[in-house]
Amino acid sequence: MSMKMAQEKTFGRMVRNMARMMDQMQKGFCGYCAGETWTPAVNVYESESSYLVCVDLAGVDKDKIDIVVADGVLRLRGQRNAPLPPVHEPGRLRVHLMEIDNGNFCREVDIPSDVRDDHISARHENGLLWIVLPRRTP
Repeated sequence: MSMKMAQEKTFGRMVRNMARMMDQMQKGFCGYCAGETWTPAVNVYESESSYLVCVDLAGVDKDKIDIVVADGVLRLRGQRNAPLPPVHEPGRLRVHLMEIDNGNFCREVDIPSDVRDDHISARHENGLLWIVLPRRTP
């Protein structure tokens, strides 16, 4: 099946990309990787025993997610395919609006120095990736 993008209003894509970059600059200790296609949204929580990182990865196959912790940074990389309707008429599919990010992604989160790197765990459920970063006991 082939997809065709409908013509976009003048500067529409540029305005969306500029807004996305401005959002990224305001996200504080969470970063993005230059050159990657999109950056998933992240929530970071803290409890007495751990930090919890929740990453919005709806539509991403868990086998396509790479998690690396090095030098005080949690780095998430992967890929999401463009969502297509489950049923449609044969032939071409014309896209009028595509706001769901797809393609390669990367997200970096600075992690505190009291994280036990050797006990990090992750689970993927309902489109959310939950990463548990246990804290060292004093």
